[in-house]
Amino acid sequence: MEKLALNEGPLQGVVNVPGDKSVSHRAVMLASLAQGKSRIGNFLAGEDCLHTIEVFRAMGATIERTGTDVIISGNGIDRLLEPTTPLYFGNSGTTARLMLGILAGLPFFTTVYGDPSLSKRPMERVVTPLKKMGALIDGRQETGFLPLAIRGTKLRGITYELPVKSAQVKSALLFAGLFADSKTTVIEKAATRNHTENMLQATGVPVEVNGNAISVSPLNGQALSPLDIHVPGDISSAAFILTGAAIKPGSNVFLKNVGLNPTRTGILDVLQQMGADIKISNEHLSGGELIGDIEITHSDLKGVDIEGDIIPRLIDEIPAIALLATQADGTTHIRDAAELRVKETDRIAAIVDALTVLGADVEATDDGMIIHGKTELKGGKTKSYKDHRIAMMIAMASIIAKGEIWIDDTACIAISYPGFFSDLQKLLSNSSKDSH
Repeated sequence: MEKLALNEGPLQGVVNVPGDKSVSHRAVMLASLAQGKSRIGNFLAGEDCLHTIEVFRAMGATIERTGTDVIISGNGIDRLLEPTTPLYFGNSGTTARLMLGILAGLPFFTTVYGDPSLSKRPMERVVTPLKKMGALIDGRQETGFLPLAIRGTKLRGITYELPVKSAQVKSALLFAGLFADSKTTVIEKAATRNHTENMLQATGVPVEVNGNAISVSPLNGQALSPLDIHVPGDISSAAFILTGAAIKPGSNVFLKNVGLNPTRTGILDVLQQMGADIKISNEHLSGGELIGDIEITHSDLKGVDIEGDIIPRLIDEIPAIALLATQADGTTHIRDAAELRVKETDRIAAIVDALTVLGADVEATDDGMIIHGKTELKGGKTKSYKDHRIAMMIAMASIIAKGEIWIDDTACIAISYPGFFSDLQKLLSNSSKDSH
């Protein structure tokens, strides 16, 4: 167990959160398929994204990484090589699901596997529509879980209505559509993050968007153009710093160059609904993605209802929102978030467990939770379930708790935010300097 000694004072100062995980994954994938040299700036050098790099190196891509800069010299789709060993995805659900769409259309055989946690996460949501496209995929429990074996083949275009709100499934099918014999259309129940659509267009692939229907046409030998992209700061990582500043009296934090893609900014909408003092400035576009600066100052919060179409826009930020709700006056209801149960862990159960240990009044429901505020958090021994977002939620709780918080694992935070504790200590030390 590790003690979180972070209750030193308010959070004050400027921070650059790491590159967006979703964008970093997709940039490596498309740059490795492209013809020519791609440059990716502010790449997230977290464990999940590094697995994506290693996957393409195993297929012959030349990838050089210096800090947060990545140069990929792509030789085009036709020059990728059949890997000689199974491809390892670690704990990365994004790598697993998106790569299934790509590997299904590449003309060779691959086997793929992950760590014990990833091996429990459902893959049939991707495999089922890929099989409708003609994909040849085999594996355990009727191809529901990793490991899987894929024999690439010519695919056929389909129109598919997603039964779940999942940008990963949508992206896998759009990638597979590049290798199909006709147009592929994915119909969403509600808009999910659209980084794949933006980046496909940046590589020269026409993407048709008609309401909630997204279509791509096959490449038919057309080469993808290389990318030159500066990855926006990850709003999912920023969410935890925003949460800390919102709940810690005296805090004022300025976050620079954060991704403000409208399909990802549900956390900002919720903060504003709860009464947070938040300002956005310096908005601009980079690589088709909206970027800006966010300033947040501590303020009194109130409980809100969170449900419906906003859920896909903040699904990864719900651990942060749950912590916010413990410090808000009134009751917060989170509904329509059953997807949390098949993340890195059952996040509904993990959130409720951790916050209950710390004295919060929170109860689980089938598709979310009910949080009664405002409650004073205390110390205790907590479990992260080796989930980076649960670990960051507990860390931010420790800055307001009236007692020592212990946690069983913080190494998992490196998956998405390797510099989390150094950034947090910098913000805390800034306030310590101001007090002298």
